Amino acid sequence: MNKELIINAAPLGVEIALLEDKKLVELHHEKADASFAVGDLYLGKVKKLIPGLNAAFVDVGFEKDAFLHYTDLSPYARSLLKFTQQAMNDKNATGFDFSKFEIEPEIVKTGKINEVLGQKPNILVQILKEPIAAKGPRLSCEISLPGRFVVLTPFNDIIAVSRKIHSADERKRLQKIVEAIKHKNFGVIVRTAAEGKNTAELHEDLMMLVASWKSIQDNLKGAAAPCKILSEQTKTTSMLRDLLNEDFNRIVVNDKNIYNDTRSYIQKIAPEKTDIVSFYHNGAPIFDQYGITKQVKAAFGKTVNLPSGAYLIIEHTEALHVIDVNSGYKSVSNNQELNALETNLEAAAEISRQLRLRDLGGIIVVDFIDMKLPDNKRKLIEAMEEFMRPDRAKHAVLPISKFGLMQITRQRMKPEVNINTQEVCPTCNGTGKISSTLILEDEIEKNLSYLVMQKHKGLTITVHPIIHSFLTKGFFSIIRKWRWKYKQKIRIKANNNYHLTEFHFFDKNEEEIKL
Repeated sequence: MNKELIINAAPLGVEIALLEDKKLVELHHEKADASFAVGDLYLGKVKKLIPGLNAAFVDVGFEKDAFLHYTDLSPYARSLLKFTQQAMNDKNATGFDFSKFEIEPEIVKTGKINEVLGQKPNILVQILKEPIAAKGPRLSCEISLPGRFVVLTPFNDIIAVSRKIHSADERKRLQKIVEAIKHKNFGVIVRTAAEGKNTAELHEDLMMLVASWKSIQDNLKGAAAPCKILSEQTKTTSMLRDLLNEDFNRIVVNDKNIYNDTRSYIQKIAPEKTDIVSFYHNGAPIFDQYGITKQVKAAFGKTVNLPSGAYLIIEHTEALHVIDVNSGYKSVSNNQELNALETNLEAAAEISRQLRLRDLGGIIVVDFIDMKLPDNKRKLIEAMEEFMRPDRAKHAVLPISKFGLMQITRQRMKPEVNINTQEVCPTCNGTGKISSTLILEDEIEKNLSYLVMQKHKGLTITVHPIIHSFLTKGFFSIIRKWRWKYKQKIRIKANNNYHLTEFHFFDKNEEEIKL
């Protein structure tokens, strides 16, 4: 699988598109004034305890107090409170030695929030979820500092290896390496990317994280709550840290400063990959040049069309998303069960992409086309699990219920991406909306392909004069390519009475073909 990162810097922020085999799978927007990003560390002040919720509201500088539940306190919450106070009051220019820090007893899982935070102290917290809608950020006291190969977790001595590393020998090897290089009072989680890496690479990654923890100590010295103690890396570098592997073959940036920062970061974490970064300075917008704008227009909105003619209907509520799979005019064979399976498999691939692309979270209910055979249902579940595997968000796929519904749960870390793909209609002077003109060519060809498959001959396509000019422009025009591709004599006519995106097909008897 080839992965590409296309980065578009604009006055309001940075847009980042992740392509897998030229297909858009993730779209991120980092605002110029962004704050309270997942992973940021803050010195917060406990403002209010809510015993009924077993939670606290913490002032971290956001307009609304952040939410901290008891289950997010961490077993080492008392150690964290002690560390926060010692670091804030530390008079030593070099800081205190964390390896000599005395760890406090763990808190019990069934305890009460006021037993730990009853004095309403200042506490070091990490952003677990960005502010969503009217809610403030959600916090965690389970501090973790992610690197490329390992994650550093202070206040414990636990070593854990990613379950995605299946080889028992490799797991033992990594365990022994980390045991040899780990510092006291730090736990380490070995990431999947560490598989096959040597001691020097793991040690370098670990030392960078220990240095980050030292900077947290320094920043806490004399700090007054609320204030930011440590920022997570930019969205670009955090994605590179988590995703960069041998599949990455291109990173294109249209801003010189981001280009230099990206090259410097890759030079530091993977010098052999430095040459994949390139600076884009052509005239056309970078997202247009790499086909991202067109994919965004086609992928967002209530209806998502699939290549076969099937389509998805996506509806949203606050905590629930419903996706309906429709077969459209798909007709592969006379076997209804086979048609349903193939349509469902195609839909499953697109649904997994949509979840990542829109960053949908909570409960997703999918109404697939009904299938009777248990084997086909099992194939669909296995396919969906496989399609969801590249998704970095925590998720679970449940079996199909007796009503034919599949439930998917997916972790929501930030507001979902919602892009309006409709354009103001020129025919009614802005009083109505139409589907995007950017994907009109694909719509026409999809219908043409279906009619050719249905053995229609002598087809005529009637369109608006502007679209007629677009389809017939040049010697190697689009209509000429269609004739060559489908081995058909296809005519095209202009009709001034049609609106811009209207088109109809007629047979050789000049009778309209209803689709």
